[in-house]
Amino acid sequence: MSVPAPPRDASPPGQPKKAATAAWIGSALEYYDFFIYGSAAALIFPEVFFADSDPATATLLSLATFGVAYAARPIGALFLGHVGDRLGRKKIMVFTLMLMGLSTFLIGCLPTRDQVGTLAPVLLVLCRVLQGVSAAGEQASANSMTLEHAPPDRRGFFTSFTLSGTQGGQLLATLVFIPVAALPEEQLLSWGWRVPFWLSVAVAVVGYVIRRRLDETPAFAQQTATEGVVRMPLVVLARDHWADVLRVVAGALIASVSTIFTVWALAYATSDAVGMSRSSMLWVAALANVVALAAIPLWAALSDRVGRRPVYLAGAAGSAVTMFLYLWAISTGSYPLVMLLGILAFGVVYSAANGVWPSFYGEMFPTRVRLSGVAIGTQIGFAVAGFAVTFAARIAGPDGDDWTAVALFTAALCVPPVIAAVTARETRLVPTERLGERAAGEGAERTEKVTA
Repeated sequence: MSVPAPPRDASPPGQPKKAATAAWIGSALEYYDFFIYGSAAALIFPEVFFADSDPATATLLSLATFGVAYAARPIGALFLGHVGDRLGRKKIMVFTLMLMGLSTFLIGCLPTRDQVGTLAPVLLVLCRVLQGVSAAGEQASANSMTLEHAPPDRRGFFTSFTLSGTQGGQLLATLVFIPVAALPEEQLLSWGWRVPFWLSVAVAVVGYVIRRRLDETPAFAQQTATEGVVRMPLVVLARDHWADVLRVVAGALIASVSTIFTVWALAYATSDAVGMSRSSMLWVAALANVVALAAIPLWAALSDRVGRRPVYLAGAAGSAVTMFLYLWAISTGSYPLVMLLGILAFGVVYSAANGVWPSFYGEMFPTRVRLSGVAIGTQIGFAVAGFAVTFAARIAGPDGDDWTAVALFTAALCVPPVIAAVTARETRLVPTERLGERAAGEGAERTEKVTA
């Protein structure tokens, strides 16, 4: 009795879990580095690197350095996407982790403005640019790795591990900063803030050990063995997949919810206008991320049953409403209300879009240009999201307390993701080897009608 041959994109037993675990741990370690910068930019860097400015201007300048990494990400995506579609996903995953670890460690070694003058913020921006280049290839390569290893009927679930890893890294960064923020002011500003950045040495070592043992995906191996790799992925994207690249750019603006929540809202809540403590607000972020760790795979598993679009739409539209409520809660100064609505907005509602986009975006492209398409599309959108914090600081007024304007601004940034999802194809039933084909969406709809 003959055994049917597995689909040409099937992974060996155990590989999907191995790829998902490696993506989770690697993303958690890498985004630990990325997010400790956000906490430091809101709480520490205005006094360490911009002390010669008035408090409002210092905060604005510090938040602008947070956005610099997002400006560098599209440039990194062009290069790393090209290399990843030509040489494989694994090489990019190892490279990005090492670069992030090095650049983050160097931030912890930087001299302050009091020590070297204007050279200090210049070096800070340079290190932040390196962080941005690294992050540009991290999620796209990890998403491609997990999607191409996953069983076709569980791509949403397995691919979501990259984003739950990102939330894990954010949680770890927040937990590390809680005792640091509680240090006496003198110790905090002299050496305490450096410790979380120095820990990135461990990040680089652990991440390298995990990721170098990964196998390349069968989809990429099959592509290489049959049709061969694309010499110029960017040309193919511009010619055949430009509409989906634009959809990913628009969809990636949903990340503005994350940057406003983790950076601007933190700075606003701890400002003189509200007066909440640093530690208490860090606990809001920590608990919201704990909830997100559970919510992301659940939302993603739901998308394997009902489709990517409805789950993503619920997260994008719902975030516009719940972020308004969260910022309002901060303005009241009621900590229980802030905690409740922070968990609802970021831990539950935002997680619907955040958990589904790795599969939703990745399934728009074929194997030969998947990493480039996801990397370039997301990083252009993320660049806008990164500077959303700076824009929020500007429109919040001279005292930085106009939360209504920031809430409306955040809601407006949720509109393009909704439009992108409404106009996109539903891809949950499309076989992995047919993803990105022009008729794939129609084929999936026909299949769904037949199976119904």
